[in-house]
Amino acid sequence: MAARACRIAPRTDDPDFTRALVPDAPAAGRWLALDYALDRFAEPVRPLLRFVRADGTHEDALLPGPVLGRAVWLGPVPPGTTDILLAAPAEGFRIEAARLLSRFSMLALCARRRPGKLPVALYQWLRRDARRLRNTLRIAAGVRPLAQYPVWKAERARAFEPALDRAPPGQPRLGLILEAAPAEAEAVRRTLAALLAQSHRDWRLALLWRGPAPAGLPADPRIAGDDRPDGVAIGHLRPGDVLAPDALAHLAAAFAGSEPADLAYADSEEETPEGLRPRLKPGWSPDLALTTLYPGRPLLVGAALAARCGWEPGTGARALLLAATLAGPARARRIPRILCRTAPEAPDPDGHAVDLAAALSSAGHPAAPARNGAVLDLDWPLPDPPPLVSVVVPTRDRPELLQVAVRGVLHDTAYPALELVVVDNGSTDPAVAALYAQWRSDPRVRILDRPGPFNFSRLVNDGVAASRGAVLVLLNNDVEVLHPDWLSAMVRQALRPGVGAVGAKLLFGNGRIQHAGVVVGLGGRAGHILRNRPADTPGHLGRLTVAHEVAGVTAACLAVAREKFAAVGGLDAEAFPVDFNDIDLCLRLGARGWTSVWTPRAVLAHHESVSRGPSVGPARARFDAEGDRFATRWRAVIRDDPYYHPAFSVTTFGEELE
Repeated sequence: MAARACRIAPRTDDPDFTRALVPDAPAAGRWLALDYALDRFAEPVRPLLRFVRADGTHEDALLPGPVLGRAVWLGPVPPGTTDILLAAPAEGFRIEAARLLSRFSMLALCARRRPGKLPVALYQWLRRDARRLRNTLRIAAGVRPLAQYPVWKAERARAFEPALDRAPPGQPRLGLILEAAPAEAEAVRRTLAALLAQSHRDWRLALLWRGPAPAGLPADPRIAGDDRPDGVAIGHLRPGDVLAPDALAHLAAAFAGSEPADLAYADSEEETPEGLRPRLKPGWSPDLALTTLYPGRPLLVGAALAARCGWEPGTGARALLLAATLAGPARARRIPRILCRTAPEAPDPDGHAVDLAAALSSAGHPAAPARNGAVLDLDWPLPDPPPLVSVVVPTRDRPELLQVAVRGVLHDTAYPALELVVVDNGSTDPAVAALYAQWRSDPRVRILDRPGPFNFSRLVNDGVAASRGAVLVLLNNDVEVLHPDWLSAMVRQALRPGVGAVGAKLLFGNGRIQHAGVVVGLGGRAGHILRNRPADTPGHLGRLTVAHEVAGVTAACLAVAREKFAAVGGLDAEAFPVDFNDIDLCLRLGARGWTSVWTPRAVLAHHESVSRGPSVGPARARFDAEGDRFATRWRAVIRDDPYYHPAFSVTTFGEELE
């Protein structure tokens, strides 16, 4: 093992992969450990490594974003690798250390960090199961659960470096509000000490006491008792909040320049009964913000937006966030940096906490009853009468699966206006023919005969062309309806003007999560977040309890308005005949301004790929070829899924640190 096993060389033959890592010794078949740093004020987009083989094929590895100023990655160098290319920011980025490790070194790391994984790794090694061994060692040595956040943070935190960390110039004044009771004087002192130590000095604080002000507090002309402090943006603090030294510099930068933010927020950490935990927040997600108030603190709202949305001083932080979100900020910016250690939440002693359900309902967003300061879900209305929905089911043989799926649609679904289009891809089982003969007597059913090689995208497109509904639902033949309201829940979302694809909560037969939204970049290309977790898993920040924005959803159960599906040309049957077609559709819809939404109100069982079986041999080669096309088309999104934090691992099924 070498402390510096690689040097950096320039490359000019690819606009993204502008540099190469040149190992001092043969690297193929070994493991590469990289430590790298980035300007704290640069966007921490994930770096990308490309391992190129002699035959011109390659394998990509997505690295974590350096959200603490520094990051660490540990992964295998595939056999046959001849070149290692790097896509990373052109400025403010540096490799601090590069080491080549043997498999024995990786086993030792595995034994030290996750000893329970060692027997699994040894068993896979003896079986020569290289793919599973690689994944086991990657997870054991390079991924940490959220419970290990303090260790993860200590390994990655970097001291401020004036030569590397360049705050943008011309940062504006910020206005802050801190309300406190006399009994909270010590907590206020901690908050003020952090505020007075900020590198950004142009701020004003309205310190509002609910009772007599305690003696002995630091005096500063920027601190006053006005209820509306001067500044281009306004934000709340809570007694005990401790801002990072450069927190206000980051936040002020969001409101500078020619396109200042209307709203900006950053990550935080908080003390919990289980210890210090991070709150790593997704990119701007209005639905999630309205239902969970996930931006929390630190949060600043532009003074112009605060005035336009009708917020009044004295109504509290939650009212500010809710009013600003309902007003629809044109430029909402997430700063993926941990900028504040927040004080524990507590009921507002003056009753300033907003009744979110009532507030949303009065603003035209009916909501479910409040729970723990947040609403369960927004209740989007259905038109009266509801529109016709066309459910399109591609299938071949497997009558026992198809019968369950069709029965669920026709008889177990409480939606009054639907049709079913079954697209048959050359079934030969007589039992399937018998089912078709039975269903043809139902005027809601249409059966298309489409024999030939399996091309899921073309089968779906043909089914859509033969359908009549204003809303389309793509449904696999191995999906089982569990609750009668699933279709209404999806149609409510699909009819919203700004929504494109809508996905359902799909469960394996054992009741665990199969689909809760797709993360672009997970597994290197795209994957299902929190797959195989218990069905009631709330997800980070509670997002699996409510409908929320995601990068994509699976076509195993996907709803979309016909006009939007047609506007992007349907599924891409040439580039993605079998796999990645659904995520590609979602991203093309997103490029037109239509957001994908996942809802937990539509719950179905999905016996995933039972009818097709796993991808092996030629099927695996076809899968990899489609995956490469997907990665080429959507490289920028793979490196920065807006709804998945850059500190989260893409090696596991999500929400662990890397």
